Amino acid sequence: MPLAPGTKLGPYEIVAPLGAGGMGEVYRARDSRLGRDVAIKVLPDHLSAQPEIRARFEREARTVSGLNHPNICTLFDVGREGETDFLVMELIEGDTLADRLKQGPLTTAELLRLGTQIADALDRAHRAGVVHRDLKPGNVMLARSGAKLMDFGLSRVTGMAGTGSGSGHTLGALTASPTMAQALTAEGTLLGTFQYMSPEQLEGKEADARSDIWALGCVLYEMATGRRAFEGRSQASLIAAILERQPAGIGDVPSGTASVVGALPTGLDRLLRNCLAKDPEERIQTAHDVKLQLQGIAEHAGFSATSVAAASVTGVPIPARGGRGTRLAWAVAAVALLAAAAVAGWAFTRQPAPAAAIRFRLSDVAGATDYFWPRVSPDGRFILLQGTDSSNTLRAFVRPIDQISAVPIPGTEGMRRAYWSPDGREIVFVLGDQIMRAPVGGGSPTVICAAQGGVDLSWGSKGKLLMDGRFIDSLRVVDAGGGEMRPATRIYREDGEVGSGWPCFLPDGEHFLFTGNLNSSAGRGNIRLGKLGSLESKKLGTTDGRVEYAPGGWVLFLRGKTLLAQKLDLGGGKLVGEPVTLADGVRIGTASGHFSVSPTGVLAFARETGGDAVTLREVNRTGANVGTPILSGLISNPQLSPDGQRMLYLRLTSGVGTDGDVSVFDLARGTDTKLTFSGGTAATPVWSPDGQRFAYVTRPIGAAQRIRIASADGMGAVDSIETPDRAAGSLTDWSSARARLLYSTPDFRPYEVAVEGPAPSVSPLIDSLLFRGHARISPDGRWLAFVQGAPPNIHVFVQTLEGSTGRWQISTAPAVRPRWVRGGRGLVFEGLDGRLMEVDIDTSAGFRPGTPRPMFALPVGATGPELFTWSCDAAGERFFVLVPPTTRSKGIVEVVSDFASLVNRRRP
Repeated sequence: MPLAPGTKLGPYEIVAPLGAGGMGEVYRARDSRLGRDVAIKVLPDHLSAQPEIRARFEREARTVSGLNHPNICTLFDVGREGETDFLVMELIEGDTLADRLKQGPLTTAELLRLGTQIADALDRAHRAGVVHRDLKPGNVMLARSGAKLMDFGLSRVTGMAGTGSGSGHTLGALTASPTMAQALTAEGTLLGTFQYMSPEQLEGKEADARSDIWALGCVLYEMATGRRAFEGRSQASLIAAILERQPAGIGDVPSGTASVVGALPTGLDRLLRNCLAKDPEERIQTAHDVKLQLQGIAEHAGFSATSVAAASVTGVPIPARGGRGTRLAWAVAAVALLAAAAVAGWAFTRQPAPAAAIRFRLSDVAGATDYFWPRVSPDGRFILLQGTDSSNTLRAFVRPIDQISAVPIPGTEGMRRAYWSPDGREIVFVLGDQIMRAPVGGGSPTVICAAQGGVDLSWGSKGKLLMDGRFIDSLRVVDAGGGEMRPATRIYREDGEVGSGWPCFLPDGEHFLFTGNLNSSAGRGNIRLGKLGSLESKKLGTTDGRVEYAPGGWVLFLRGKTLLAQKLDLGGGKLVGEPVTLADGVRIGTASGHFSVSPTGVLAFARETGGDAVTLREVNRTGANVGTPILSGLISNPQLSPDGQRMLYLRLTSGVGTDGDVSVFDLARGTDTKLTFSGGTAATPVWSPDGQRFAYVTRPIGAAQRIRIASADGMGAVDSIETPDRAAGSLTDWSSARARLLYSTPDFRPYEVAVEGPAPSVSPLIDSLLFRGHARISPDGRWLAFVQGAPPNIHVFVQTLEGSTGRWQISTAPAVRPRWVRGGRGLVFEGLDGRLMEVDIDTSAGFRPGTPRPMFALPVGATGPELFTWSCDAAGERFFVLVPPTTRSKGIVEVVSDFASLVNRRRP
């Protein structure tokens, strides 16, 4: 029953009816508290009793309330009075676009101005994850301020706001259109108004943003011609026209814009054809692109982007076609534009200083023990984070930049580093051995292709994905929709590079930045600029971590934990000017730099939390502590001396990568002595069999690395041996039986390095192509333990070094870092699940391995191929492990609102 004037709905008093539709009756009402007129939309009595309709009514309220845009009707309130549900909305004075079109097509200026506003409103809705699904002239109000997009009764939350409550078929049973005054139809009736429905909607498929692009094309066509793009004498003929026929070109319609104002705007017909492509994949993909094209058409036609939008800013009403009123309206508009130009000119002459960038910290992520890897969405409105919960499970979270709460993204549990899609509606990540993509607002992830090692990706604007593969691989490229991976770069071994990493597309979707890896895990590399279609790239400089492109033509990179920016001359393929410091204390970790910047200029980075500091403790075979803590700090690679009295270890350089300087700790005396002074370039130290010397590698950037041998008491000369190649490999063992150092190249090929005699020699160890790392020779020199495979499918193997060929798999689950114990009668190794394992070895008659058995869980598991976190004595009884802090600091993520302001203020 219609509401009579004077009826009260809470503080709102009904004044007069305004209209009715399938999803509600609309009234003019008075807000008694604020003294303003509003529009109230009331759910009819015969529908309010149906839970599914009320649910949709509430969903409409949530949908509209989340949209804040000058060209979208504002929702003020939602309420319930007795059995009456209602929405309180902005009262818009004016006519609908449908009413305006009864007078004929719009002028070019009207079409471009209103079309741009509608596209901008749709873009705002789509970025919030909202699809309108019933865009048509009747749902566009023409107010003094411009177009106002209304009635999201058919909208479906697809992104940040959550998922819809049902499929298109389920909701299709409810109504034909919320803006059409008619009762519910039979089950199976399609949603939306037929003349503006996309082919995929008519075929019963789920609508997405591209369905709105189709409807927008229909609306623009009608604005240009005064006729609908598709017409028919019946529903059947109309559906056939939409599915099978192309509308006439707008220049061929006699009553169209061209016949009224003369020349047809260049590009408008093509834009409409691209909006009305039958295949959604061939259609323009975003409303933002439609807006930009309309602005470009306006400028080409002699209407600047400012003039097209100016009328809505100055409040000039839309002129009716022809007559004295039209001339008067345009005269008023001209005066207003001249006044606006004068004010703008005065403001320009004042040259106010640019606003300072705002810096703030994100609040904690509820339920996360740590969070990091901030990735700013392309529009700068959301932050993608990775976090671990109390069970140490890694997952992705997304949070609006202006809100406190963060929401986990379903299906990302156990993932590795997530990246945004170019439109910000999906993320891409590696899970297990597959590259996955998932909608941010919920929904099952889908497989793109096999990962082929590696975890770092970049999704370009032209639908291509770059992946870095394993550390020793070149970059690969694959279509975001799936397919076969192809090489995208080559490895410049002549520059000391061993692989490629950290891809980052530039905005054009063709050029990209990446690093040419210089060593196994430290993150150091050459900054390179590549382009799709060529395996060649240009070296731009060096970095201590990953690289990223920032708006304005800047390249972001690291020196230690300092984030820098330097200008890129894309045409010349070089960095120019001096680097600008952006932030110190950036978190490094295994990601080689936790920072990102959006194309809109929002910068985010994670701060160092002190969480890298660890404690070295002795434990027994069950993992129980023995005695007091031994050492603490940024340390790794503990190596117990052969006599069990001293601990060789690496003190890392500010926690960056795998390099640092070597020290030795006397367990009996409690004294700590620094043994190397390499400037933080030492790595992978190992003891000599007699415990009198130690060996390590040095990795100076831009120079060849070398193996060095020094006295463990800090006295005497240091021997230097060239490595098999210029790149940065690692030492894994110093064999007592063969008097050899075992050296592994960056691509995990083992070599023997003879250290005794007049001249050191370097030679491959058996069939080097079979081995993949962590090679160790048994005490009797007969057997070689090593790991082989690509993570996560990597295992411990043993191969004979003497006599007939033999090879045995030792681990039954993925594992790394084997160590011989009990004189070669046992092996201890580390499972990738973080548990230490032990296996008996019988070599009395050949080689017979036993069944691996678990010992205890390591407090700190595998963090990289060269970062060892435990050691044990020769008997396999005493163990030394690195232990994280009892109370680990949560992540600290900072956001800077305006990258351009920050970098310009800090330029020399």
